[in-house]
Amino acid sequence: MKSITRDSAVARAVLLQDSPQRFILGIVGKPGVGKSTFTDYLRDQLSNELVAILPMDGFHMSNEKLIELGRRERKGAPDTFDVDDFAETLANVRDSHGVDIRFPIFNREIEASIPSAGLVSAGVKLVIVEGNYLLHDQSGWEAIATLLDESWFLSVDDDLRMERLIARHIEFGKSPEDAKAWSQGTDEVNAKLIQLTQPRADYEVKLD
Repeated sequence: MKSITRDSAVARAVLLQDSPQRFILGIVGKPGVGKSTFTDYLRDQLSNELVAILPMDGFHMSNEKLIELGRRERKGAPDTFDVDDFAETLANVRDSHGVDIRFPIFNREIEASIPSAGLVSAGVKLVIVEGNYLLHDQSGWEAIATLLDESWFLSVDDDLRMERLIARHIEFGKSPEDAKAWSQGTDEVNAKLIQLTQPRADYEVKLD
């Protein structure tokens, strides 16, 4: 796996959007690393009509389903997503020709996904898929990596990542105490699992 800078990543993305066929790029990283910020930044540097962002978070199971399964307190773990639906959507995005593909978007303010809120339009050439477990190799997630043409693992200082993560939880309604407990508990368990997938990425992008 080769390490590249943010600028080098942008230069590569410019090339990828000009691929003769639709290209699916996976952006992976621990909670709080800045995946959404980075993918938005990439899109801003590219031709917007040729690029779409498809976040994994839209495929969270509903809170009602998680409560039924006894997984609500672990929301964000690999088994709290509908990985089969995610894989089917990615396969449709990869194989579709001349049709629009809709997908769900997760709304942090209501802690729920909104069906069909996202769009990969027919003319999009580069689809940036963003999420924690794109390179996970268990419980159905192994199908996801096969649907990506290339994957980048984002890295940042862990202290900074934790600081950002706690701040994000507070922003979306958790108390400072609950935000810290969730970040250092559930999120950190997930972060350690995600770190194990780093060697499977094609590139590491070092952020600051």
